[in-house]
Amino acid sequence: MTVEATTPSGERMTLNMGPQHPATHGVLRIVVESDGEIVASCTPDHGYLHRSIEKIGECVEWPMVVPYTDRVDYVCAMNANLAYCVAVEKLLNTDPAAAVQVPLRAECIRVLVAELNRISSHMVAVGAMAMDTGAVTPFLHGIAQRELVNDIFEKLCGQRLTYNYVTVGGVAFDLYPDAAAEIARFLDQFEIEMRRFNKLITANAIFRDRCAGVAAVSAAEAIAWGLVGPNLRASGVDYDVRRDDPYGIYERLQVRVPVGQGFAGRRGKVGDCYDRFVVRLLEVQESVRLCRAALAMLPPPADGKPADPVGGFQADVKKLLLRPPKGEVHCRTESARGEMGYYLVSDGTKVPYRVRVRTGSFSAAGIFHHVMRGIFLADVVAVIGSFDVVVPEIDR
Repeated sequence: MTVEATTPSGERMTLNMGPQHPATHGVLRIVVESDGEIVASCTPDHGYLHRSIEKIGECVEWPMVVPYTDRVDYVCAMNANLAYCVAVEKLLNTDPAAAVQVPLRAECIRVLVAELNRISSHMVAVGAMAMDTGAVTPFLHGIAQRELVNDIFEKLCGQRLTYNYVTVGGVAFDLYPDAAAEIARFLDQFEIEMRRFNKLITANAIFRDRCAGVAAVSAAEAIAWGLVGPNLRASGVDYDVRRDDPYGIYERLQVRVPVGQGFAGRRGKVGDCYDRFVVRLLEVQESVRLCRAALAMLPPPADGKPADPVGGFQADVKKLLLRPPKGEVHCRTESARGEMGYYLVSDGTKVPYRVRVRTGSFSAAGIFHHVMRGIFLADVVAVIGSFDVVVPEIDR
């Protein structure tokens, strides 16, 4: 932090945190007004990473939007791909003549990559939060698991960050040989690693007390401020798009939803920083279960028939996307940072008329000035880390 100015009375200081700061998780500026060691106000300042992704989506053809969705959330790009593609498929299905049947194998692969990416994203989130509060080692453990997921993704699609893998109608490539076995091995070792991780930091009394009771958000406040995903569930709200408004094959997988319970004990509160940390760790355990369920459901490949309704990996949608139905749709999915919703408008041409996306980080950043008022300056970085804000989701 650097001091920018003081008020005429000299009682308060305006501190400029970012936009290049190791604890802001991206190019984000936060203007903090402090009264001694207490935060009097906190105002996020966005726009440093704006790249006009939504407007670009109105200038390219429907399939060409997918690579830009990677940049909306580069920490969990598979889910960003999936959100847009499910929305386009919903648009096509408004016309029975243009209905899309995504092959079952492709749906299983989508669940696998989405949940693996959720695991890697959450491990970065909890590791970075621990590092922000002074514990460096857990971050390295989280990054190590993310790298193992990226090894799988690199073999699958050739990329480790922005994948462009999920497509309208399926996925770009079928699973590589032995992919299912490699994913199963990763899940087995990941569970072992999580026990080690939880002993290292989750059960650490210093870390727990550091986060207990800090920036607690009640269920009513979470709903009123539009929080989604882990941030909403940490406040005790039992809601998950995968279960309550299912897409793909999630309805068949019976998603279990962890919620905040005041995990820090006597000093904690439901919806505090520690609850947001623990809920993400519980979610990665559920992602492991969902991956195993998808592997068990995965049908054998239909060799040479990518559009096969069961064993294929890509429906034939090329002609449908040249003249999609006119109309508008809104579709939402459960990304790592919560509900990601796409609003699409089609005028019947091969280029979208409107593309808009709603993200979890945008709503999470909106509550900063509310929850940070009255906390210690030292807790600001813990609060930012607990909400897991990714700046490209804000600057679209």
